[in-house]
Amino acid sequence: MARRTSLEDATCAIAQALDVVGDWWTLLIVRDTARGVHRFDALQAELGLSRKVLTERLRLLVEADVLTRVPYQERPPRYEYRLTPRGRALLPVLVALQDWGDTWVLGDGSTTATAEEASAEARRVHELLGTRVPELRLLDDRGELRDPVAADSPYTVLYCFPGAYARADAYPPGWTDIPGTAGCTLESCTYRDRLEEFTAAGAALHGVSTQRPDEQRAFAEKEGLRFPLLSDAELSLVAALRLPTFRAAGAGRLKRLTLVVDRERVVRDVQYPVTDIAGSVAAALEAVRGGGA
Repeated sequence: MARRTSLEDATCAIAQALDVVGDWWTLLIVRDTARGVHRFDALQAELGLSRKVLTERLRLLVEADVLTRVPYQERPPRYEYRLTPRGRALLPVLVALQDWGDTWVLGDGSTTATAEEASAEARRVHELLGTRVPELRLLDDRGELRDPVAADSPYTVLYCFPGAYARADAYPPGWTDIPGTAGCTLESCTYRDRLEEFTAAGAALHGVSTQRPDEQRAFAEKEGLRFPLLSDAELSLVAALRLPTFRAAGAGRLKRLTLVVDRERVVRDVQYPVTDIAGSVAAALEAVRGGGA
């Protein structure tokens, strides 16, 4: 690979990283492979670039150990492109760029855990309707790897929330000053109180935040939750679905939103922004009862 950095940049990690992923198309390829787009033709259709340019970028990413080629057909030989551990380590970089774009390019620079209904960010989330959730695994509040989409239920309600804690003094400094953060405990407890209704309608409940599993476990035990909370601390689901985030206390936090996903992993209902907690839970239940529509 041709080097673009100078000798003076030899010890600059930013310059060295940009030698690998400093090209416009390179990060977009990483973005789309994180979203579950793995095959050459699908990547070309998604990105709209020439076969020659895509071939070259994929070659460079494989050489840099950001992507690996995985065979999926023998005759003729065909390959999928999958993120390596080195490539998955770029996901927080993508999420940080998205957060910066939502806040400073598409937004007014303010920190918020919600959005305007007519915002570009809200339109991006609603465009998830009809798309598929890629196969991935998240740690649950017991430290076990779990698919965010339940295999044994016709529907899964994934409600994403900024953060909920067992103790009031565990919340990040300035948390209550950020618009949209209030209501995480109420949301989980409302789902808890209506769990039997969701179960009867054929839906599993999964709460998702970027908190550590031990923080989620302490909260779940305190509030007597009877469904799993999933930790997206590694930002795998956030990157896969381009979910909106904000930063608080130096960490990325999910903005509040709800997805209803069917057994085939197709998103059947989207709620964002969520401003009425009880109304959102009721709407999710109605979506499930209505066949996810």
